[in-house]
Amino acid sequence: MLTRRRRKGVFATFRYTVLTIWLVVVAFPLFWIVATSLKRPGEWIAWPPVWWSSDPTLGSYFRIWVSGVFSSNPENAGLTEVLGPWEALINTFIIAFTASTLATLFAAVIAYGASRYRILTDTQLMATLVLRLIPPFVIAGPLVLYFGFIGLEDTRTGLTLLYMLTTIPYALLVLKSFVDEIPLDYEQAAEILGASRWQVIWEIILPLLKPGLAVTFLFLFILNWSEFFLALILSKTDVSTLPMHLNRLGGSSAYGLQAALAVGATIPLIIIGLLIRKHLVRGLSFGFVRSGK
Repeated sequence: MLTRRRRKGVFATFRYTVLTIWLVVVAFPLFWIVATSLKRPGEWIAWPPVWWSSDPTLGSYFRIWVSGVFSSNPENAGLTEVLGPWEALINTFIIAFTASTLATLFAAVIAYGASRYRILTDTQLMATLVLRLIPPFVIAGPLVLYFGFIGLEDTRTGLTLLYMLTTIPYALLVLKSFVDEIPLDYEQAAEILGASRWQVIWEIILPLLKPGLAVTFLFLFILNWSEFFLALILSKTDVSTLPMHLNRLGGSSAYGLQAALAVGATIPLIIIGLLIRKHLVRGLSFGFVRSGK
């Protein structure tokens, strides 16, 4: 029979093997996108596949992000003319940033009320999340009719409002757990010392809630940044987001251009994650550390 130490060693080896395999599975698509974006057109559909170009080039990035003209290239004759992605990038950033900020703020207020004053029960909180799980295509028709009636179809305001409403349930569920972790004794001590309710919220609750707000905002921003179906049903020609822009290249064989656009669309998320990494790490470990005490 295996000794206890050997059993631990076997288990650790098995665990790290599984984790390594899973890392390869998850990381391979990222590697393939980056590698494809650096290939030359002849290597995009070569067989056997070219894993990494022997002569990498930034030509795809230049054509997609600088020139924005694809139909002029004979190799992409089947690709319809697509406008440059900068307008789509600006639209996506404005819509995602505004919707995520508003959803985080609204959810923080509701989460505080649900945690301290029980304005929502746990069942009601879960019910809000269940509403978000309704498939978008089920409500596509009513959404188009309603937003068209109020004049918000194919507008930034309409998409921002819709993104905000659809992400509040996620933000509410996450922030409620963060508010629950803040000891009520802090607020009671501040009130005894004469602090008003707004002073308690502004000077005690918000500073302690910053990690949770950062995590929630980044989570919502990623969801809104990559949202496709809602933008597809509410946008026509005036407003285009990056997922829609990428979809317009989907019917062609310009895989290098698609990869270059996808890599460029991911960079803002990486930058935001690096900027708030301090709050992000604290936020992801906050509830775990307290629950483990």
